[in-house]
Amino acid sequence: MATTTEQSAVDFDRNIGDFHYDVKYDFDAGVGLNERVVNYISDVKGEDDWVRAFRLKALRTFEEKAMPTHWASDDLRAIEFDKIRYYLAHGQRPTRSWEDVPEDMKRTFERLGIPEQERKFLAGVEAQFDSEAVYSNIKKAVGEQGVIFVGSTEGLKQHPEIFRKWFGKVIPTGDNKFSALNSAVFSGGSFIYVPPGVKVKHPLQAYFRINAENFGQFERTLIIVDEGAELTYMEGCTAPKFNTATLHSAVVELVALKGAKIQYITVQNWSANVFNLVTKRGLAHEEAEIKWIDCNIGSRLTMKYPGVVLKGRKARGEVLSIALANNGQHQDTGAKMIHAADETTSNIISKSISIGTGRATYRGLVHVPKHLKNCKNNTECDALLINATSRTDTYPAITVRGTGNSVQHEASVSQVSAEQIFYMQQRGLSEAQAMSLSVNGFVNDLVRQFPMEYSVELKRLIELEMEGSVG
Repeated sequence: MATTTEQSAVDFDRNIGDFHYDVKYDFDAGVGLNERVVNYISDVKGEDDWVRAFRLKALRTFEEKAMPTHWASDDLRAIEFDKIRYYLAHGQRPTRSWEDVPEDMKRTFERLGIPEQERKFLAGVEAQFDSEAVYSNIKKAVGEQGVIFVGSTEGLKQHPEIFRKWFGKVIPTGDNKFSALNSAVFSGGSFIYVPPGVKVKHPLQAYFRINAENFGQFERTLIIVDEGAELTYMEGCTAPKFNTATLHSAVVELVALKGAKIQYITVQNWSANVFNLVTKRGLAHEEAEIKWIDCNIGSRLTMKYPGVVLKGRKARGEVLSIALANNGQHQDTGAKMIHAADETTSNIISKSISIGTGRATYRGLVHVPKHLKNCKNNTECDALLINATSRTDTYPAITVRGTGNSVQHEASVSQVSAEQIFYMQQRGLSEAQAMSLSVNGFVNDLVRQFPMEYSVELKRLIELEMEGSVG
């Protein structure tokens, strides 16, 4: 295993996702957003009437809601919704055999290492190319345990009794403008159900790839882990570099029933033209645990605040996040913890690195109403500035009422010490190596919580982002 890790670090390509293939699409909804586009998506998928009605109602909600003004509103003005392509697909059914994936798409995912990762350590893989999954597979032993791992389209059709019960319940359509947009045009994403008491030993993974220019990807993921069951789910994201804006607006809903545990890991490495506007939330029932581990590198603007609604007694929620903002990038990230039962516990640890003119923002929400007892929250926000032009902001919103509840919030901002860099250079490291070592030390306690393959990739990504960052 050590050999694999070392090889991964050596072979890592900083532009691993920066390539593009010309693809002939069988299904194309055209440019712009209106009822015709929504109906086209629903027709192509052969959806039930209730799904079509859900989409059309969401479209009206999207049109009625104003663009957010309390976030990075200036950045959002660059999104031209009438110039985006909302649905592109090669076909409607993901293949179960890697050999049957169309050659141009197979080349894409082989370059990204998906089949290799599947063979190594994953229990199941789904690979999405633009609007639809082109490959979906789950290992036989996991399937025999009753675990369901399919795309959202298949989930709607094949498992409506489970899917419909929770779909749109954790994140309502009208939660925000971009959750409404996703609800109108969603396609792709994962549907997972883990039966009671089943502990999935190896991770399930989805990989989301944007290939087309002027495109919007709107996957919808729903994960339900039944009583006493456990699951780790990982997702990776890339896109090639285009001059035009690309939009990624996903919705992720997690449901952890009594005593269940969900760990959801994201490592994104979007190109700098991507607007990454994602809504993620989990619902934790009695004694359940939901843990988000989130790494945000790349994109022009990321707005993402994974949350947990602590619905049941002794439920636990945790968000561990790393954000790295380079020149021209704004990472607006954070977490939301809503305590809704006694003896619930939440933990938020956020680390950000700002390089050059990059800007990192922490935006958090912790809410404990007055009728609750013995609730606890811990929030830690640490920011590292690399240059004099770097920027970081922290906007915590903490509301705690009643007695017997405890909350603590700690925030720090620091700069890389010139003396520290000089000290390491005197011991034979280059300036870039010294900077990388310093930054990796800053995030090391969080990186350790990533699976080994992901922690190696993350450390290497940070090293490459640090090149040329000093001076």
